[in-house]
Amino acid sequence: MLDNIRIVLVNTSHTGNIGSTARAMKTMGLSNLYLVDPVKEPDGQASALAAGAGDVLANATIVPTLQEAVAECGLVVGTSARSRTHSWPMLEPRECGGKLVSEVENYPVALVFGRENNGLSNEELQQCHFHVCIPANPDYSSLNLAAAVQTLCYEIRMAHLDTTRLPEKEAEYPLNEDLERFYVHLESTLLRTNFIVKNHPGMVMTKLRRLFNRARPESQELNILRGMLSSIDKSTKE
Repeated sequence: MLDNIRIVLVNTSHTGNIGSTARAMKTMGLSNLYLVDPVKEPDGQASALAAGAGDVLANATIVPTLQEAVAECGLVVGTSARSRTHSWPMLEPRECGGKLVSEVENYPVALVFGRENNGLSNEELQQCHFHVCIPANPDYSSLNLAAAVQTLCYEIRMAHLDTTRLPEKEAEYPLNEDLERFYVHLESTLLRTNFIVKNHPGMVMTKLRRLFNRARPESQELNILRGMLSSIDKSTKE
């Protein structure tokens, strides 16, 4: 499924950023890299910074226009600073990851990154269904291209993992009457061992009830506790 998610770099100036992008993609399980009109095609510096992701780099598709890169895609999301002048459907990074993963089962999808110095043009942004903005520190919001790719690829991976995780088995909790029998047993054992005074058991037992109610032991855990009490009872009788 992740193979159908395209990471598209538009008019990238520095080949090192292309290599770092390939590395960022591979660490998150993505492999489909598109380069739109790069200033220079990947070179030795790109290979060096790919650092083990040379296969992603070698298989990158180079096309002259963004339109060609996303022609087969049913969903295109472009990275952009939040604009106050042009209203466009915006996604948060987590929403972006979830939306790309949910729709990639139906057709290829694309996440588009612009130039290092000025991002995507208005014309390019208008080829995207949604824009995504990384909510960085407003006092210093300049993100390196590869860092932005890493951030959004992480959100894609987290959304993907959510679809593959097996549902957790629901814990089985004891009935209230079982808990009451446990408290009776606990008080009996603590009296036998002289941990609490027969005439004044209330404060200790109240605090213990609060402790176990807060912990909310599962049925198996309560059985272990009852077993421990029974073992203590047996040893004190001897």
